[in-house]
Amino acid sequence: MKLLLSKSKLITILIHILVWSVFGLAIFFYLPFFSGINIHYAFWIRQVITLGLLVIAFYINAFVLVPRFLLKKHPGYYFAIIIGVIIVIVILDGWSEPALNFHQWLFDESFHKRLMMKILAHRGENILQVFTLVISVMVLGISTSLATIGKWQKDKQKREEMEKDKITSELSFLKAQINPHFFFNTLNNIYVLTQVDGDMAGEAIHQLSRMMRYLLYETQQGQTQLSQEIAFVEDYISLMQLRLTDAVKVKIDTPPQLKDMPMAPMILLPFLENAFKHGVSATAQSHIDIVILQRESLLDITVKNSIMKDNSVSLDTSGGIGLVNTRRRLELLYSGKHKLEICELNADNEYTVHLILDLL
Repeated sequence: MKLLLSKSKLITILIHILVWSVFGLAIFFYLPFFSGINIHYAFWIRQVITLGLLVIAFYINAFVLVPRFLLKKHPGYYFAIIIGVIIVIVILDGWSEPALNFHQWLFDESFHKRLMMKILAHRGENILQVFTLVISVMVLGISTSLATIGKWQKDKQKREEMEKDKITSELSFLKAQINPHFFFNTLNNIYVLTQVDGDMAGEAIHQLSRMMRYLLYETQQGQTQLSQEIAFVEDYISLMQLRLTDAVKVKIDTPPQLKDMPMAPMILLPFLENAFKHGVSATAQSHIDIVILQRESLLDITVKNSIMKDNSVSLDTSGGIGLVNTRRRLELLYSGKHKLEICELNADNEYTVHLILDLL
């Protein structure tokens, strides 16, 4: 984040340098009759004064007028003040000419230059004032544009940070939600197992401890490894099966040779929660099929579950993080790098989720 900010500041400084370089060249070398003429130092002093006035107007407009008036939805006051600033620049620029005896010292005293001076004497002042007027409008226009764009970029960055904070909050909420229901039910099942099969109970406790460690420590940085996410999914499925009957068939296929890559944590959990919550029955035959494939940087996930008439709650309205929030997480974390397809009822009476993620 600090590196991005430093790059942004450097780009801003370079833009300002470029703008003033262009206007400096325009102000100091705009006269078409410089060739062969010795210009008195008074001319350069006048141009420095003009440039100074423009610099002052530029930054007053950018840091005071635009934020306080234009961006506060007072365009009438803003444009009235801008017109006043332009008039002040032209007047002060005009006063510098007699103060420096500009017309007296502008050209050499040779005949053809004196002739040019006479021709320009009547028009020179008007030409210079018109030039000052035009370049003042250009400078203030660029100042307004840069200030407005800068404000838009800051607002965009603030919105993105707020969205990221929201994602973090949603992830924390998801952890908090899974903890009381899932873990307490799992502990009850493990307690029953201790009376029947001590070895299986020990394995279940080990799986539960891995999941708790993953939730508490491995997801704090906002990213995890693909292998850890799949291990979490497998532990979750294994522990959920403790409370299922033989009527429910759960199958999971994972890549035999996994290429580990970083990814956002707990992306798959909402779909698994939905499958177990609304796709299984204690008495009727039901099934859940999870297939995870990997092709280079692409992660291809398919979750299918049978649809039970008594568990027909949509993922949009069910508990958990929900489809709406899951879509938003994917859009923010994998914008342009994911494809999510959901079929609520296919030919086999199944609810199907198909997600493709580009992890690069």
